[in-house]
Amino acid sequence: MYGANKSVLQLGLYQFQHADTPTYIIGLDNKEQCMDSKTADSLWKLLKSAIQQIQKKHHSNLNFEELYRYGYYLVMHKHGSLLYSGLRDVISQHLRSKVQCKVLANLNSNFLHVINNSWDHHLDCINMIRDILMYMDRVYVKQNGLDDIYTLGLNLFKTQVVCFDSIQHFLQSTLLGMVDRERSGELVDRNAFRRATRMLMVLGNHSPAVYQQTFEEPFLQQSANYFRTESQQLLEENNASVYLRRTESCVSEELERAEQCFDEQTLHKIANVINDELIRPHMKTVAEMNSSGVVHMIEFQQTEDLACMYKLYARVPDGLKTMFNIISQYLREQGRIIISDDRQDNDNDALVYIQNLLDLKDKIDFYLINSFSNDKHCKQMVAADFEHILNLNPKYPEYLSLFIDDKLKKTVKTMTDSDKGVLLDKTMVLFRFLQDKDLFE
Repeated sequence: MYGANKSVLQLGLYQFQHADTPTYIIGLDNKEQCMDSKTADSLWKLLKSAIQQIQKKHHSNLNFEELYRYGYYLVMHKHGSLLYSGLRDVISQHLRSKVQCKVLANLNSNFLHVINNSWDHHLDCINMIRDILMYMDRVYVKQNGLDDIYTLGLNLFKTQVVCFDSIQHFLQSTLLGMVDRERSGELVDRNAFRRATRMLMVLGNHSPAVYQQTFEEPFLQQSANYFRTESQQLLEENNASVYLRRTESCVSEELERAEQCFDEQTLHKIANVINDELIRPHMKTVAEMNSSGVVHMIEFQQTEDLACMYKLYARVPDGLKTMFNIISQYLREQGRIIISDDRQDNDNDALVYIQNLLDLKDKIDFYLINSFSNDKHCKQMVAADFEHILNLNPKYPEYLSLFIDDKLKKTVKTMTDSDKGVLLDKTMVLFRFLQDKDLFE
């Protein structure tokens, strides 16, 4: 069948093509043996056919060891360019003629399911192709500064599918629409949503603009508009508790969604959008609301609402300062009321005066512990406020002395040891606020 002029390579290739179970091509393991372009083309056609079978999910009967060897032969015999460009073309052709067309045909029917499954299958194909052409990845790709097979596969899926104009636009509007519906209380397919955003994140690892332009940037802008409108509607209700609770819910819902579905940087960015639109611009207005703000919460023992405000205001610069300033004004006003009620008629008035101060201190200490997480800055502010209040009255040292004397001589007889200790501790706190402690003697 073969004449004397047939090369060993051609003979081996013929035997490979006609064997029931081919193993290797005679002569190709010899680096000194030259491979002509015809033989290289024949080998590439075999690999191309295998890759197409993988893309069609018909790969169960493929011999990956043999296919790896043919890729190795092509690279070893200086035909890496044929292999690499051929791979790029066959992947691109498949994505353009099969995947892109299928996604476009399903824009209005099960769109996310189709594009997510297409993406997953594409990754499976790329991983199998990498196994077959591992030698090309390790040698030819590195030597020539080319994208490895995985990166090549991502870039082709990006250009041929995700960033194809109508697909990219529809993907963006679909994801943003799902966020809108979920914010309105509608149940959405969170798993499909998460798969799509993670696809964009993977593509974004190699080309950040894909994730940012397709999803992150429009999502953040949409969110800013949504929260801006939400804040105005809540302010119209003129109820601090309602505003705080709704804001707390927004923070929880948005961060939960971001943790499950978005890039870590997007999580930080959406948190900043919430701070900028719902908290920072309105924190003073909410805290000062006449019939529901901080003072109202303190007077009506709304411990949980104060804790909610503390938690939210701690998220922004000067948030807690805004809140604590109002509490400071409240304390000083209450102190002035106590001082103005001092009639200085008898010792009993002095006892009431000190007890009222202790009650005020107990009240604010209760919120300090139960609403403000024992905040050190709040502690310092309260100390400064009481020092200011107590030293407004020059007779305060005398009143404190009378109070302690009365408790030691009378009331203390009916108190437990524990109660005695608490009372003495409280009076010692008031004593420490004296600027001139010599007056106490």
